[in-house]
Amino acid sequence: MQDQFSRTELLIGSDAIEKLKNAHVAVFGIGGVGGYVVEALIRSGLGNIDIIDNDEVCITNLNRQIIATHSTIGKSKVDVMEERIRDINPNVNIKKFKTFYTSETKSLFNFSEYNYVIDAIDTVVGKLSLIEECKKVNTPIICAMGAGNKLDPAKFEVADISETSVCPLARVIRQELKKRKITKVKVVFSKEKPLKPPKSNEISVKHQIPGSNAFCPSVMGLIIASEVINDLIQK
Repeated sequence: MQDQFSRTELLIGSDAIEKLKNAHVAVFGIGGVGGYVVEALIRSGLGNIDIIDNDEVCITNLNRQIIATHSTIGKSKVDVMEERIRDINPNVNIKKFKTFYTSETKSLFNFSEYNYVIDAIDTVVGKLSLIEECKKVNTPIICAMGAGNKLDPAKFEVADISETSVCPLARVIRQELKKRKITKVKVVFSKEKPLKPPKSNEISVKHQIPGSNAFCPSVMGLIIASEVINDLIQK
């Protein structure tokens, strides 16, 4: 009998579908990258997910975030994502956290219970803390590097953090991990040099807001999701 995962099962087999159904993944950051990660994981058959974000959908999210529509502006991102997940697959076990991940909130999470952690947050301190906590309990983690100020989605690559180049965020993370003697962290990064906002764009220049679009964050999110799915079914 056919079900919503029949086409996926034709590709990866029933054993892999069962692995995904039983897997537990945490996605930190439900924005331009994280939203597409969640979407792809749920449509692939993931059975258990934690979603973490303290933000609300705003009008500037409409250009790139899968949960952003005029009807969701002002709503909590994790609430909107939860509703979308349940509409795709009502059988998914969802735990949502309306909080930003920081060193002060890390105690809310038991990293040993996850089969995989996805870092789609923006802060360097938060990313480093996520990596440290996952390394303590040997939980796999994959981190999103810079997707802002980019226009070419074909330049994203999957690599160990030690093999990254060009990306300013990856350089900072690489240096900080070296100080902490942490190795072997899978990331998705771009070799495209970040574009500089036009000088006429006073808001971007003044507040250091990165430019973005509909295709770079989404492609990064889908690449991350594919890496997680492949790693989970090969265990």
